[in-house]
Amino acid sequence: MNYYFGHSDNVFAVAWSPCGDLLASGGRDRTVQVWQPSTGRCLLTFEGHSDCLLAMAWSPDGQYIASGCTAGIIHVWHAQSGNVLYTYRGHVRFVRSLCWSPDGQYIASGGDYGDSTVQVWEAMTGRLLFTHHAQYRIFAAPWSPVATYIASGSFDGMVQVWNAYNGKSLTIYRAHVGSVYAVAWSPDGAAIVSAGQDGTAHIWSAQTGNTSHIYRGHRHAIKAVAWSLDGLLVASGSDDATVQIWPVAAEDCIKTYTGHTSWVRTLAWSPDSHTLASASDKTVHIWRVAH
Repeated sequence: MNYYFGHSDNVFAVAWSPCGDLLASGGRDRTVQVWQPSTGRCLLTFEGHSDCLLAMAWSPDGQYIASGCTAGIIHVWHAQSGNVLYTYRGHVRFVRSLCWSPDGQYIASGGDYGDSTVQVWEAMTGRLLFTHHAQYRIFAAPWSPVATYIASGSFDGMVQVWNAYNGKSLTIYRAHVGSVYAVAWSPDGAAIVSAGQDGTAHIWSAQTGNTSHIYRGHRHAIKAVAWSLDGLLVASGSDDATVQIWPVAAEDCIKTYTGHTSWVRTLAWSPDSHTLASASDKTVHIWRVAH
């Protein structure tokens, strides 16, 4: 396990570059930092947000990084220079989640407290295409890796799957008790893992909403989930300060990481599915995960 200590305050977002050689992180110190996971060396620090960063996403081609903050501002940065190329001001407050469309043309951004919308906009212009108003306080809004759907999890305990361009509903999942804080798609776009205040993570069909597995290993709320890109494993991070690894085909936890001293708010798998990044307090942890 490796550590990164470059931030001066809590880290709330991490994202791997598409080729897996870089990691971007951001948080309460209002900076985006790009660094090498193999060495822990910071290569670039982006400064431009005036408030705490809550969300971050790397474009599919690796050229850009999008970041969102509690002031409702989204910046799109050039990943090599750190220059702000575009700024989007569509949210009123708290940009809690960001995700690029698979083709890199669009970004979906989810607004938490004081906003409660998912907004879909052109990544290179900031032109708003569609606003989803159907939920209260959006905590996660990932885009399907293979289709036009977004799955949004919210304070009302639901996950809604809907068409990113017209809002037409596909599925509404209501099996959680309490807020849904984290949502992730399977790499093939057929299934979704969601987790939240009830301390459980559910795997279910994006088409039908039928539940296939429920993971019950955490003692407190789950604030982050991530599905490995090889499709075999799900990682969950919790307020109990642990990261747990689950096989998709079963309900038994195969590994628990206990290196964090506080809640875990963000997780990201490397593209090769062998390394997991997690953040808590001021540190980012890099774990090697055996398959």
